[in-house]
Amino acid sequence: MSQDDVSRRRKLLVLGNGMAAGRVLEELFARAPDRYDVTIFGAEPRVNYDRIMLSPVLAGEKKFDDIVVHDDAWYAKHNVDLRKGETVVAIDRAARNVRTHSGIVERYDDLIIATGSRPILIPVPGAELPGVVTFRDLDDVNAMLAAASGGGNAVVIGGGLLGLEAAAGLAANGMRTTVVHLMPTLMERQLDPNAAYLLQKAIEKRGIEVLTSANTNAILGDTHVTGVRLEDGRTLSADLVVMAVGIRPNIALAKEAGLEVKRGVIVDDLLRTSDENIFAVGECVEHRGQCYGLVAPLYEMAKTLAASLAGEQVSGYTGSATSTKLKVTGVDLFSAGDFSEGNENDEVVLRDPRRGIYKRVILRDNKIIGAVLYGDTADGSWYFDLLKKGADIAEMRDTLIFGQAYQGGVPMDPAAAIAALSEDAEICGCNGVCKGAISQAIITKGLTTIDDVRAQTKASSSCGQCTSKVESILKFTLGDSYSAAGRKAMCKCTDLTHEEVRGFIISKSLKSVPAVMQELGWKTSCGCPTCRPAMNYYLLCAWPGEYRDDAQSRYINERVHANIQKDGTFSIVPRMWGGVTTPDELRAIADVAERFNIKTVKVTGGQRIDLLGFKKSDLPAAWAQLNAAGLMSGAAYAKGLRTVKTCVGSEWCRFGTQDSTGLGIKLERFLCGSWTPAKLKLGVSGCPRNCAEATVKDIGIICVESGYDIHIAGAAGLHVRGTDLLGHVDTEEDAIEYVAAFMQLYREQAAYLERVWKWVEKYGLDRVRTEIMDDHDGRKALLERFQKSQLAVRRDPWAERAAGRELHEFTPLAALAPITAVAAE
Repeated sequence: MSQDDVSRRRKLLVLGNGMAAGRVLEELFARAPDRYDVTIFGAEPRVNYDRIMLSPVLAGEKKFDDIVVHDDAWYAKHNVDLRKGETVVAIDRAARNVRTHSGIVERYDDLIIATGSRPILIPVPGAELPGVVTFRDLDDVNAMLAAASGGGNAVVIGGGLLGLEAAAGLAANGMRTTVVHLMPTLMERQLDPNAAYLLQKAIEKRGIEVLTSANTNAILGDTHVTGVRLEDGRTLSADLVVMAVGIRPNIALAKEAGLEVKRGVIVDDLLRTSDENIFAVGECVEHRGQCYGLVAPLYEMAKTLAASLAGEQVSGYTGSATSTKLKVTGVDLFSAGDFSEGNENDEVVLRDPRRGIYKRVILRDNKIIGAVLYGDTADGSWYFDLLKKGADIAEMRDTLIFGQAYQGGVPMDPAAAIAALSEDAEICGCNGVCKGAISQAIITKGLTTIDDVRAQTKASSSCGQCTSKVESILKFTLGDSYSAAGRKAMCKCTDLTHEEVRGFIISKSLKSVPAVMQELGWKTSCGCPTCRPAMNYYLLCAWPGEYRDDAQSRYINERVHANIQKDGTFSIVPRMWGGVTTPDELRAIADVAERFNIKTVKVTGGQRIDLLGFKKSDLPAAWAQLNAAGLMSGAAYAKGLRTVKTCVGSEWCRFGTQDSTGLGIKLERFLCGSWTPAKLKLGVSGCPRNCAEATVKDIGIICVESGYDIHIAGAAGLHVRGTDLLGHVDTEEDAIEYVAAFMQLYREQAAYLERVWKWVEKYGLDRVRTEIMDDHDGRKALLERFQKSQLAVRRDPWAERAAGRELHEFTPLAALAPITAVAAE
């Protein structure tokens, strides 16, 4: 682009880096990528993230990285100047510039105010005490998680959406939680009393106490909150108080600048304020007397504003109908429109007490004006679409309550039901994505999988409740080609994918193989050799130290710690740390070979010795003898760490730059016993001559004069693939830390039996580099979870049985020292 082109660009300043502002820029760059130079001032010291997914982060179901909307690379790609942690304190409309808290002055041609909202703090004594938090951003979540780490009591003031999501998250983190709600029923603005009753029962089943018609009188404590006193005199013990009583538009900056404000910043249908060069969008806005606190209206505003800024002719934003979903795992709830009592209203109600289902559709003049669904929300999108369009439902009145599938006399399958929805029917409320946008993306961009659709449209990328609808659109749009190109079930026992099973294990807190099969509707009574090992792995990964490894869900090789051969005998491969052994170890191996008449003793490609031809009945005695000599299984059968191949390095080789043998031994001792989705092989070469063949390993390290180059995703089997460079580190300790963090990321994200190279190609090399090399806090968290899982590794059952003792305890990274053995399981 020429300098003239750059100079002709208008200067756009955006005040706020939330979801509304982010969606405006997405739409603007898609329509007119070269129209503006964009600078964003964001009060938070981080990139744009999905605030509506803070509840799953609090509950431990997602990490911050999972909810990032725009990472640093996105801003760089679009040449956006993002000023993190920089708050604008004044707008000079005459000079067309803004001033920040640090004194920076920046001019603009056009300005967008997207300052969002502020949480309401009830004016009671003690409201400013440490330990009183709100629930609006990641800092609030981190404060709640820090408080929850010590256990104790939490009081959540407010029984609306955010309050209940906060309570569920705190309870999931081990706090004794009480919800205090002023009104007689929960979520009274979104639910009728019947649905609220069912919701309260569900919340209380989670161990959360619910107090309705309860008014807070004071928050107690001197230097930190200790309790909450209610108006009726009751006192609740509290180590943490969460205020979730509502929000109000953040209009202070606009008001100070002299813009027209009431409850929010007043805007017209083009989202223009009373100043023709200043626009506003999101929760800070008041449009036609209405302020919105849900994401779908914000996205509709953003689309209109982006089109206007791009110079397009637009009809303007006319307001939004809104719907509500609660993001508490296991609670299905949908609400839309007006469900208040009225003589002119008609209603249709369905109750199924045994299944915990309640549905109520409110009608006026044969049109839906409101709907409340609890327990079965599958038809929420359909009712909402009929409501928004003002459709006449007279002909379907008798079957309306049974949902879309029962219209026309013949039940529809899910794909046909989706096909019957209009193109502008909302499918993903979290991200404001309609059916037509998904269909168009599938056709024009050649999308074939759920992941493709998520990446292109964001549909189903947040809470995931619309995944089945998105899948139905895929199935309908692709027709017969869908089964070949679309999702792949884990096995014949279930229609769920590996990713879905893993997600449900975490979200539903499933902690045994029978629990997974029962709760997820397995088609077989006991599973199969494909799904049982996968379930066992996902449970181990999700609940280290809590889930007890199921031996019957492991392959025979893993159960006996030996590889079965084609003649039915077994081979044993003792571990040799980094390929290094001693005369005593060699004598012990020779003694076992002689005692059990082993005819073939072979050196493996992994620098170890393989003893072939053991009878299964001899394996316990053979392992007992090897254990007594300090030898343990090399896990040559494992879906886990197998070998760390090394060269002699700087200690012996004239070309060696670092002690590759020593580093290889430390790595193997640190990582040993770890389970992974598939077998894992490492190599450490002492110089770029690469004698340990590190560049065809799952993880390889090349020692250089300045430190260590870490490589990943190599393969040397049926598929030969050279590694990709992950990055460079300076010290051995860094090398071990970065490798362990990468292993943990692979363990948490890859499907069972998915090799490293396949997973990296799917997950994205750039994304891996960002999470391991660039994100210091994220990497440390991965390392911490890895070490926690290693501490939970149990003893080798054969070693325990034969030797009657634990051979090795996991050595943390900070205390690596020569040690003798590691438990294989």
